[in-house]
Amino acid sequence: MQTANDSPGLPDERGHFGPYGGRFVPETLMRPLLELEDAFRDARRDPSFQAELDGLLRNYSGRPTPLTRACRLEQHLGRCRIYLKREDMNHTGAHKINNALGQILLARRMGKRRVIAETGAGQHGVATATVAALFGMECEIYMGTEDMRRQALNVFRMRLLGAKVVPVDAGSRTLKDAINEAMRDWVTNVHNTHYLLGSALGAHPYPWMVREFQSVIGRETRGQVLDRESRLPDLLLACVGGGSNAIGLFHPFLADRAVRMIGVEAGGRGSALGEHAARFSGGRIGVLQGTLSYILQHEDGQIAGTHSVSAGLDYAAVGPEHSFLHDRRRVEYTSVTDDQALAAFRLLSRLEGIIPALESAHAVAQLVEMAPSLEPRALIIVNLSGRGDKDVNQVSEILGDTPGA
Repeated sequence: MQTANDSPGLPDERGHFGPYGGRFVPETLMRPLLELEDAFRDARRDPSFQAELDGLLRNYSGRPTPLTRACRLEQHLGRCRIYLKREDMNHTGAHKINNALGQILLARRMGKRRVIAETGAGQHGVATATVAALFGMECEIYMGTEDMRRQALNVFRMRLLGAKVVPVDAGSRTLKDAINEAMRDWVTNVHNTHYLLGSALGAHPYPWMVREFQSVIGRETRGQVLDRESRLPDLLLACVGGGSNAIGLFHPFLADRAVRMIGVEAGGRGSALGEHAARFSGGRIGVLQGTLSYILQHEDGQIAGTHSVSAGLDYAAVGPEHSFLHDRRRVEYTSVTDDQALAAFRLLSRLEGIIPALESAHAVAQLVEMAPSLEPRALIIVNLSGRGDKDVNQVSEILGDTPGA
């Protein structure tokens, strides 16, 4: 787990990536955050912890995930060599299990017997419920009622796995509000509860810790592409909500200056505040839920509403390391609209027989958008962060029963 040349020693001891990150939390949470940081630092130095995690990733989750050549998509776009990093083939159907397994081992190490989590698209909730069942821990998942409506299948899956799903009907009834309720729970129950946060955001040590657990994606990808192509890729693409799948792919390549990286945010249905979740094109620096980062907010500092067809990208802030990499211009950040993502969802399904999560479809859409400007022999890797089973009912409602019409 090495840091890249763009961020030597980062985060620093106070959890900052340049000016971003930190711990902006109530006093009651400072002690549990410090205990969590100490436990994580200790675990990273313990070969038995890494060996157990590696064993679970291999024998329970199914790693390494494949690097799949997308030949028909290549033909359709008329250029480039395109690979998909298949995080959709993990147990539970997304990259979220990588972090959930790491954190459940930490929770057990700290003597916690209860875990809580927030979820938007439901994939992190399913992963948390899964590892809680595996380790016999009590589990509660906070989820906005709008996201529960959009992701009814994942709500059922969480309950089937033994988790209590707590509806959150406040605010926009999406991910931000679910995180608020999870943090309130943690303040009350820190003595026996671990907050298994799902993305590379929140107060330190979460952005660092989640990045480290998700960097298995980039480490595997690096080895696989060198084996297949005998060179590094020209371009990496990944969707960015909080940013865990993207930073997991990007981080092991940050020191390779010739590798271009693009994070794709949710452009929603328009450029007006409240119509999208594109923090880097419409946001300003501020504090939300424990960390300093780019945030969608009004002139008076109130957090703005967001919109995305994808529940997992529908969030007002972005992880602090992404903010740092944006300012350093090491990673480019762009956005695609709901309509572009839906078109890419259909395109990949029909050309490759792979139904992507709506989150991942944003990265595919960006590739489609920029393909005409790419060099014919460019080598591209798209992180397919999750599978689209969870989104089929929602897309069916949007497109009707004849999605190709």
